[in-house]
Amino acid sequence: MVTTKSPRRVLQYAYLIGLSTFRLYSSKYSRKTFSQPQLFACLVLKEFMQLDYRKVSVLLRDSPDLAAVIELESIPHFTTLQKAAARLLTFRPARRLLDQTIRVAKWQRRLPRKVALAAIDGTGLESRHASSYYVRRRANNGKYWHSTTYKRFPKAGILCDCRSHLILAVVPGRGPGPDIQHFRTALDQALSRVRIAAVAADAGYDAEHTHQFAREQRGVRSLIPAKIGRQTDKPARGYWRRQMQTRLHLTRYPQRWQIETVNSMLKRLLGSALRARSYWSQCREILLRTITLNVMILRRLQGFYRARTSRFLSPLPLSEYFDMPGDTYIKAKANDTESLSVFAAHLFRTLHIGILSRRESDNYPSGEYFIGRSLGFKVKLGPGGR
Repeated sequence: MVTTKSPRRVLQYAYLIGLSTFRLYSSKYSRKTFSQPQLFACLVLKEFMQLDYRKVSVLLRDSPDLAAVIELESIPHFTTLQKAAARLLTFRPARRLLDQTIRVAKWQRRLPRKVALAAIDGTGLESRHASSYYVRRRANNGKYWHSTTYKRFPKAGILCDCRSHLILAVVPGRGPGPDIQHFRTALDQALSRVRIAAVAADAGYDAEHTHQFAREQRGVRSLIPAKIGRQTDKPARGYWRRQMQTRLHLTRYPQRWQIETVNSMLKRLLGSALRARSYWSQCREILLRTITLNVMILRRLQGFYRARTSRFLSPLPLSEYFDMPGDTYIKAKANDTESLSVFAAHLFRTLHIGILSRRESDNYPSGEYFIGRSLGFKVKLGPGGR
């Protein structure tokens, strides 16, 4: 899967995701110096460029063009970004952000209404930036105080779509430990975002209760090789495990390797070592990296909208997406036609949807809605209801 390499595009999409997820300010008594979507976009840029809080603050100060993309009138201090990460990347807001990336992927037709095959696997990350050569030299030394065995390390259970490589669910934690521990949580998270026909996993998830949970309770076809236990010629215990022994080779299970590709993309593009030190900070950084990877995959469409605006105006948060035959309806919270027009211009410009036009209709409270076309499909944006 090709991902964007442009910091500007990453900022644009991250800003759009933030605007459609958060309120502009957390409180009416806020100083209103920086909005929550702006701070979230800065955090995504930090992970994309593999910088720390100080460096990303200096980068924005030295690159006024990047700051103008998200309407920054002043550059946030690095402590402001650190406090924003602790507030915006807790589990509930992070899940909403990941939800919004999946909604945008559906809206762009990158993700179907029902995922044909998903894959799940656990991957470990490094908590230090020591080189592998240095670790190997220390391990080969005979002195007892040069031991380099790591008892605990950051770990994440990731479930992705095998076709688009979009991450559908992530469960951060700490290893070592069996992968099967995060299977139910990851599957439930993914099902809350998109329907799944089948999920493939390696032998680390092999258990009869795993098949029963996926197939009988969630209606998802589980594809897991029955290899747990001692090797024997006898049939496996359990109905579904016996089915895997005889019928797994007839399925699309070889596509499970796509999750290994996603794990490789996550570490090659965004780094394999975490900068955070505490457990909860590491969990927040893992969540931010998965969201950043999804933003990188949600790159530009093949169509272009060449209308230019002087600056990005603040759009309103999306509340819900509707997939209708032939059209895609987006409901937005708008109090007046002017606010809706600002939102429509920003949304269509960011997603490169052309032919922005205004229509009149009695089905909308304000009497107007906006139309955009791209790649043969029509997008209709109206203020709450059709």
